[in-house]
Amino acid sequence: MAANRPRVSLRDRGVWIAIAVVLVGGSAAWFAIQSLREARRQEAAETVVTPPRQVQVVALGRVEPASRVINVVPSESGRLERLLVDEGDQVEAGQILAYLELYAVRRAERDYAASQLAEAEALRAAQTRYGEATIQEARTRVGQIAAPQAAAIEAQEKTINSLRAELGIAEGDLQRFEQLYANGAISEQERDRQQATVDRLQEEVRSAEARKLELMAARSANLDNAQAQVSTATANLDLSQAQVQVESAAQNLALAEARLAQTIIRAPRAGQILQRYVEPGEAVSAEAPVLALGDTSQMYVVAEVYETDVGLVRVGQSATITSRNGAFEETLTGTVDQIGLQIFKNDVLDDDPAANADARVVEVRIRVDQSAAIAGLTNLQVDVAIDVESGR
Repeated sequence: MAANRPRVSLRDRGVWIAIAVVLVGGSAAWFAIQSLREARRQEAAETVVTPPRQVQVVALGRVEPASRVINVVPSESGRLERLLVDEGDQVEAGQILAYLELYAVRRAERDYAASQLAEAEALRAAQTRYGEATIQEARTRVGQIAAPQAAAIEAQEKTINSLRAELGIAEGDLQRFEQLYANGAISEQERDRQQATVDRLQEEVRSAEARKLELMAARSANLDNAQAQVSTATANLDLSQAQVQVESAAQNLALAEARLAQTIIRAPRAGQILQRYVEPGEAVSAEAPVLALGDTSQMYVVAEVYETDVGLVRVGQSATITSRNGAFEETLTGTVDQIGLQIFKNDVLDDDPAANADARVVEVRIRVDQSAAIAGLTNLQVDVAIDVESGR
């Protein structure tokens, strides 16, 4: 049996061993590669890719004065007569800029109303002086009545007192005469004579008292009459003053002055004349501006920031401003001063035809540090870069 078993040579055995080694090594390599791939996949899944941080917000902007551009319009329609300023002139608040043709007519109306007021005031002053003189005369009459008649009444009172004193003495004497007559010391004629004296004095007292009452009644009536004259004179003065239409004339003057003011165009605030829209002789209306005015002593840039970027912008952040068309060479700096509260369609359009022409933006006002460089460039288009990491 052993003699019939095939014999395996050493060469064949080596081949099989080599094949086994290759198979084992290949499996190990395959498993190693798969493990490496799995580790790399896990590492990639665990690694979070951090996007680059935005450090600037760029936007298009326009140049404007601190006061923005103020369109000066007349108060009413008409025709422009005189224009007193030119483009570039600096003006103060309230300064007269122009006159309408109606100015001359309205000024004449104002002067006429002023003359009417002056006449009314002069008439009222004259009537007031006359009325006050009449009142004073009536009051003087009161004084003329009161003092003398009071003195007469006082004198009459003294007369009455004197008569009463005499009457008292006479009555006392009469009582003694009666006693003497009863005792037969005097005659009846002497007693009757004393009785006559008493009767006379009694009559004089009654007469003096009656006179006093007359004087008092006359004084009271005269005083009432004089006081009535004072009241009448005072009422006449009030009536004459009321009949003079001073207040009405004053209101007419105020109305005329207001109408005159409507024909004068004044500067609403201090600034520089940026543009003249109308020339003398041309028609104007309350809806169309005559001049453009702005405070160019401090310039601003209004940057139109995309609504997706405005959340990065804060007041106080620094910004740089450049001109792509060379209107100014230097790079200007500024500070974010105000962030708008509304979203608008962009007004400043990029020159690039591929740019978004219907973007939604927020207006950010930037205070420029070098105002003199762009003081004469209102509405110039500029490029703005806001450093969102500044101002923190």
